[in-house]
Amino acid sequence: MFEYFYNEIFRSVIISFGSLFNGLEIQHKDSTDDTESVIKVPLAYGPTQKFLARIEQQADLNKPVQMTLPRMSFEFNGLQYDPGRKTTQTQTFVIKDPTTGQPQSKSYLPVPYNMSFELSIMTKLNDDALQIIEQILPYFQPVYHLPIKFLGNLNEKRDVAIQLDSVSMEDDYEGNFDTRRALVYTLRFTAKAYLFGPQSNVTNEIIRKTQVGLIAGNRGTGTYSRDLTYTVVPKATKDYDGSEITQLAENIDLTETKITVEDGTKVTNNTNIYIGDENMFVTKISGNDLSVKRAQMNTTPQEHVLGAAVFSITEADNAFIEIGDDFGFDGTVSWMKTWLTLLLLVRRNLHTWLSVMWRKTMSIQEEIYTLSLKKVKKQ
Repeated sequence: MFEYFYNEIFRSVIISFGSLFNGLEIQHKDSTDDTESVIKVPLAYGPTQKFLARIEQQADLNKPVQMTLPRMSFEFNGLQYDPGRKTTQTQTFVIKDPTTGQPQSKSYLPVPYNMSFELSIMTKLNDDALQIIEQILPYFQPVYHLPIKFLGNLNEKRDVAIQLDSVSMEDDYEGNFDTRRALVYTLRFTAKAYLFGPQSNVTNEIIRKTQVGLIAGNRGTGTYSRDLTYTVVPKATKDYDGSEITQLAENIDLTETKITVEDGTKVTNNTNIYIGDENMFVTKISGNDLSVKRAQMNTTPQEHVLGAAVFSITEADNAFIEIGDDFGFDGTVSWMKTWLTLLLLVRRNLHTWLSVMWRKTMSIQEEIYTLSLKKVKKQ
């Protein structure tokens, strides 16, 4: 945890968001409705107050160089976790090389975050602002899906939903005729982005053994009375090392459960064998005749011909299981009681037995005493 990584995701989303509104134009027409001028609306990243302050500082309208309107600015101003789009925490996905198609790296599924943006449209004429607004709003209903390339050169593309939340207008025009007017339309958006964690190289190593331990005992004394361990290892469903042990001595169809091989002494009872693409479990051996369970380990029954090779599936095949192969499971359960537990059980049982015997002894003594009193009274 906390290893260095930087996937430039925020940067990618901010640049992609800004590119949506880059290149907007407005037109001014004359009295005959002919186009008099076409103005490309400049776009910059920064807060609206920064540009308004510069306009107010340039109050002299006769200066040859000044900040002109219309103008647009956008700003990333917030981040919030989105639990509604959360997926499993342990699942990973593999990123393949775009040229070779081979697995290159892997990463856990991304974490969903909502990025808040504000787009400000500053104009001095209301018609200019309406032209810009009308070129934006039809694309948001209220979501526009923007494909963004994540994770640098690994070609991981995802559609990021850009949602329009609200539109507001402010007329910043106060003072005399020398004061510059600025109409400000503010559009608020939410970009539903994804944050990826660090990447790791893809290896061919897989988990070969899993152990789960359960200990039960007395919390007060800090001693435990039982120790249960469950061990699971992968089990190969086919032969990997080419260990041919014998051949079929007959043709077999899809339903036969008794088959004959050339040499039954090479087969071990209660083990799996592999013929063609079918896994079988040997339940009984009588000479060269085998009783088997067909289509084991998610394989399908097949017809096999005389002379087909019979392979044995052993523990050595388990080591050759590769990523993507089908495999089964084999497990063991070990259970152990501590000597302390046994002593406590003996002590508890002995105490119980002594208590019962004492009660019985006292009961017998009471009966004898009662009988003695009756005899004395009769005399």
